[in-house]
Amino acid sequence: MRRNLWRGMAAAAVALGLGAGTAAAQENGSPVYKSPYRSFVHHEAGATFSDPGGYDWTLEGFYSYGWRNFDVGLRAGYVKIGPNANAISVGADLRTRVISWSEHFPLDGSLTLGGGAVIGDGPDVLNIPIGLSLGRHIELEGSKTTFTPYVQPIIVPRFATDIGGLGDNSDIAFAVGLGVDINLNRSLSLRVSGGIGDSPFDGVGVSVAWIR
Repeated sequence: MRRNLWRGMAAAAVALGLGAGTAAAQENGSPVYKSPYRSFVHHEAGATFSDPGGYDWTLEGFYSYGWRNFDVGLRAGYVKIGPNANAISVGADLRTRVISWSEHFPLDGSLTLGGGAVIGDGPDVLNIPIGLSLGRHIELEGSKTTFTPYVQPIIVPRFATDIGGLGDNSDIAFAVGLGVDINLNRSLSLRVSGGIGDSPFDGVGVSVAWIR
């Protein structure tokens, strides 16, 4: 398992550097976390509403698809910072399985990497989250509904622009996300997550996804 973990981390880092650039949810400064599994076979599209710490609310659209051993996610939306302050958010992320459950460890795990920006009123912020999502599928007997509860700790290097330029207000944020993905059927998925930790990755987010 340890060998697979390091291989997955190295492969994801290379793929992020080559294909994703510095543009999914933590990337965009919202408390939307990811389970260790893809819900789709080919792709998915959906919308997210969240209440992040530090912002009033966010509304985002997203699209994800599979590429080799990775799930690639793209996300963009509107951020209501305050009564007279607004911004847009753009980002992308990668997820790849690095741990499979066994008699010695009961959970599956995926490495997540990404980058994204919040641009608008106030300082522009670049987020580069790195996380490990741990969870397990739960299937209801005689039903098409499945549940995936999970936990996802993240570390997020952050860079904010100011009069002095990029990097003057850099810091590192930490948070732990808890969530559940509910696949209602083969076409519709409901996702609820919340974070505990540094702002704006604390708070609650709800997503609806159409999967294929």
